[in-house]
Amino acid sequence: MSVPVIDEDDAYLGVHHVYEPYRAGLPKLKPYARELWRRREFALEMSRSGIRAAQSNTVIGQLWNVLNPLLLGAVYYLLVIILGGSKPPAYFPYLLGGLFLFYFIAGSMTGGASSVISAGKLVMNTAFPRILLPLSAVRTAFFRFLPTMIVFYAAYLVAGLRPNPVQLLAIPWFALVMLFATGLAMMLATFQVYFRDTSSFLPYVTRIWLYASPVLWVPEVIPEKFKAFEVFNPLFALCGGWGDILIEGKVPTVGTWGVSIGWSLTSLILGAFMFLTRERDFAVRI
Repeated sequence: MSVPVIDEDDAYLGVHHVYEPYRAGLPKLKPYARELWRRREFALEMSRSGIRAAQSNTVIGQLWNVLNPLLLGAVYYLLVIILGGSKPPAYFPYLLGGLFLFYFIAGSMTGGASSVISAGKLVMNTAFPRILLPLSAVRTAFFRFLPTMIVFYAAYLVAGLRPNPVQLLAIPWFALVMLFATGLAMMLATFQVYFRDTSSFLPYVTRIWLYASPVLWVPEVIPEKFKAFEVFNPLFALCGGWGDILIEGKVPTVGTWGVSIGWSLTSLILGAFMFLTRERDFAVRI
């Protein structure tokens, strides 16, 4: 909120503005949603500009989006083969599919964390639903994810596997992953406004999360004494179901569906609540 205050000591204008924090609270959701829909082209253009800035709309940019996790997957695969012995033919496609999915989540987190801060001038000078910023970051991560699935299916076919109708479930399953990633993007966007070191710690958090999730290894190899900790890691269900659908060609269990839906909705609702209750304070904090 801007309140004009007369200040005789102001050597330039004689008047300056004092910005005071806005009390936290949810905005009126109906007009907010209406304005959000009206400004959807704004979010799309922001995402396009982010993709252009990263050269992801060029051949080289798209190629790097694929090569980076592909090379990382090859390194991990060689290490596992050298140190852990032989693996079934489907392991490399499983590894790639998990890495590509994880990089989508990590990209949404990283883009979401910087979305509000990087648009500081826009936030301070333009009235619009700020939630469009992390949403556009998730859209950018999604379009970087799409080319990686071409590489995944190439590795899938080379491994001697064949597509089956169950893999169509990958579409609604990925929708759950996207809801989960969107919630994280909104949470981290809020954290970054108040704690500027959030983006600095994020690479370490995502790397630890990668090693602790069934991406580099299959869920069946986890020792019994650690299985109790599965409930604390959302990626056990999300990545486990993703592997079941794409690699094993089987429908995830009802329990896996339930846990994944629960984590996705919890992340989305919590992230939206944190963001919406604080977004009117962002212009003061930036």
